[in-house]
Amino acid sequence: MKDRILELNEEMAEPDFWLDQEKAQKKNKELAHLESKVKELASFDSSLEDVQAMIELCIEMEDEDTAREIEAELTLLEARIEKLQLETMLTGQYDANNAILTLHAGAGGTEAQDWTDMLYRMYRRYCEKSGYQVEVLDYLAGDEAGTKSVTFRAIGENAYGFLKAEKGVHRLVRISPFDANSRRHTSFSALEVMPEIEDEGEIVIPPEDIEVETRRSTGAGGQHINKTESAIRIIHKPTGIIVQCQQERSQIQNRETAMNMLRSKLIELREREREEKELELKGDIKKIEWGSQIRSYVFHPYNMVKDHRTNAETANIQSVMDGNLDMFIRAYLGKKDNN
Repeated sequence: MKDRILELNEEMAEPDFWLDQEKAQKKNKELAHLESKVKELASFDSSLEDVQAMIELCIEMEDEDTAREIEAELTLLEARIEKLQLETMLTGQYDANNAILTLHAGAGGTEAQDWTDMLYRMYRRYCEKSGYQVEVLDYLAGDEAGTKSVTFRAIGENAYGFLKAEKGVHRLVRISPFDANSRRHTSFSALEVMPEIEDEGEIVIPPEDIEVETRRSTGAGGQHINKTESAIRIIHKPTGIIVQCQQERSQIQNRETAMNMLRSKLIELREREREEKELELKGDIKKIEWGSQIRSYVFHPYNMVKDHRTNAETANIQSVMDGNLDMFIRAYLGKKDNN
């Protein structure tokens, strides 16, 4: 890491380095990222030294209060170690990027829409715990309750690298609160995850390949919502991919955001096709299907969350619904890293 920092500093010292602004910005961003990691590791070493000194003092003084303080500090250090270990598994080209997530309710009406809303809350809580900012890009409320679909951006370092582990279909089994006869129901909701791509040069989209539609925004927003057609829907004709955005008051801003979303989806499609080809070359007959069921959440007749890709499971379903997803993300990245 330090060698790369020295290499970047030497490149940036060249007289003509700043002539290519796009290249310079990328290098500068990489340098800032590496320097922040060096500072983080130095801070971790300092914390370890402090704990070591506290342990020596505790042994000498036989102080119970200090022992409890050491225990609390070690718990925090353990969490930092786990985070650093997870980050070492992020080797993908876009892993450091922001993530764009879209939840779609499956068949089942209100029950599936309520499940989609529960997952939306779960991912918001995960982002909150991970220090990611959440920004809603498009939202369609359920007919009676819940959410039909929602697209939101998770803003923060490595957001895509971690959240890509959640891509797929999520299955719920519970006694339905919407069933007067208290019968058990199974519901499905699909999650799409893609890296946010802002570099227009990487994916070029000819104007003739897209169809742009405008509509009035829905949801909260005052008089503007009902009077202007600021919401944008873009259809990519060659692939059939559809993106839409109604976050901004301006149609121009919504179009720009939607185009970035389309580029991100095309990047994700390209990466998925590459992974499928690699699996075929390895002789693995399993396909990476966009709608493959990845996890089951069972509320009845017992409590269990199980990931079908890694067999990671827990009975603490409330903790998972509160956004504690690290055990599943760690298992997914670890298995992917070993393949």
